[in-house]
Amino acid sequence: MKPIGELIREQLKAEGRSVTWFARKLSCSRANVYKIFSKEYIDTELLSRISRILNHDFFQYFSESLRNRP
Repeated sequence: MKPIGELIREQLKAEGRSVTWFARKLSCSRANVYKIFSKEYIDTELLSRISRILNHDFFQYFSESLRNRP
């Protein structure tokens, strides 16, 4: 599985949204958004907020990786 920050960055790009827009929605700075993009793991509450903002279920990636374990 790709790091969660990379998946978030890809989804933001796919939606054509800017880092500034995303930072405003998260109520944080652009610098913090770039820190999120570099994370391999993320707090579930923050991931839940991001999922709602981007209307994308990022938890599915974790569920898929659990199902694919031997």
